[in-house]
Amino acid sequence: MSRGGAAGRGTAKPQDQGWAWMVLLAAVVLQALTLGFPCCIGVFFTDLQHEFHASNSETSWFPSIMVAVLHGGGLLCSVLVKRFGCRFAVMLGGLLSGLGMVSSSFCKSISQLYLTAGLITGLGSCFSFQAGVTVLGYYFVRWRTLANAMASTGVSLGFTLWPLLSQYLLDEMGWRNTFLIFGGILLNCCVCGAIMRPIGSLPQPPKPGEEPGSRAEEAPLSNGAPPPHPALQQHARRTTCLQVLQKYLAFDIFCQNKGYQIYTIGVTWMMMGFALPHVYLVPYAIHNGVEEHRAALLISVIGFINIFIRPLTGLLSGHRVFTGRRIYLFSLAVLLCGLSNFICIISAEFRVLILYCVILSIAMSGIGALVFQVLMDVVEMDRFSSALGLFTVLESITLLIGPPLTGLLVDITSDFRYVFYTSSFFLISSALFMGLSFCALDKKTNLREASKGPLSNLSRYPYSETPSDPQAESQPPPAVVYVTSI
Repeated sequence: MSRGGAAGRGTAKPQDQGWAWMVLLAAVVLQALTLGFPCCIGVFFTDLQHEFHASNSETSWFPSIMVAVLHGGGLLCSVLVKRFGCRFAVMLGGLLSGLGMVSSSFCKSISQLYLTAGLITGLGSCFSFQAGVTVLGYYFVRWRTLANAMASTGVSLGFTLWPLLSQYLLDEMGWRNTFLIFGGILLNCCVCGAIMRPIGSLPQPPKPGEEPGSRAEEAPLSNGAPPPHPALQQHARRTTCLQVLQKYLAFDIFCQNKGYQIYTIGVTWMMMGFALPHVYLVPYAIHNGVEEHRAALLISVIGFINIFIRPLTGLLSGHRVFTGRRIYLFSLAVLLCGLSNFICIISAEFRVLILYCVILSIAMSGIGALVFQVLMDVVEMDRFSSALGLFTVLESITLLIGPPLTGLLVDITSDFRYVFYTSSFFLISSALFMGLSFCALDKKTNLREASKGPLSNLSRYPYSETPSDPQAESQPPPAVVYVTSI
């Protein structure tokens, strides 16, 4: 009663209006600062090689670690969000990101950069980014698709502006001072986190039967009985550990929810090829005679077009006609992204590459605008942070190994076209897998509902094969759901 009364008091709900739009603005800035930041690291590649006398392989590990940790720190972020809320996670992430880049300006070896810029800054960016995405799901209901699409334009802004700022600062004051300034810029994530204010957090009573092993040691002590056998204690600890993993990495959802299972596998496979054009497009253009400044302009073209296309994609996909069908729009965008790579294979002239960037940017806009919205469509919102944790951990693995393996293929063949062959293979195959699998799953669900009658249509999440826990409905929502429009 108290929760319902608190939520219902006032003339308007906090979702979709008022302070929610300030949170959306903060999310735009967050994604520009976090997801957009790694794209500028290539500007410092040559200077870092000369400074530390490092090889290409040694130097490339530091941005790879940053990106992998940024996407793969989902477990720790889920723990923070569940325990302290989104606001705390975002502000802690901003502090870590700034600390990592400030520390990087004093590094004496390339291996130290792996720890400071790679691990610390990457982990901080992960906290800020993932918690910022999660909180949007609570501030927006009706306009959730549009909000996610608008927030993702921050990636495009960062993608466009970070390289330009990096080149200017590098020319003016060197890489060490530039990294020091970057540390101060990334601290603005703390400001964004301060905007994401919760109404408050209520203590959550334990579910009946939850974590039985966690109380195994407490009960005997309260009545004077001897402690349990060490084997029982070990079993209890093992049970608790498995429950924690289920809670924060959503293995139970992965096993029970076919939609989440298909989508996670498809996106993980897709990431093997998704990042390849971003890494190798400029070297490919220079290798084929395009001037360096014109080759660098290609990345800015991709980011600039994304700024305008992503909101339009989100607005289109939010129409009621696409309700329950956004996965097919997402698969279509992935398919277009894969097919566009064949343009580079046909010709490497600058005008042709500009055309490629335009088409690639349109496809990327669909992917960026829909990737988290589709995830919200296939899992319950109160488990979204856990589902996002496992989702990003798996995709970070393929993000880490995809570019190095493709680079090895290019070294062996001395042909940059294999970058785009490889990218097309992973993107097209993942698009077909997701589209066809969801089509078959929808047909199976429709047949099951038709056989059971109209009452079976009450389920909002049709891809779960197990019924929802009736006790879960009586439990309070996670702390991050208590938001304010003030």
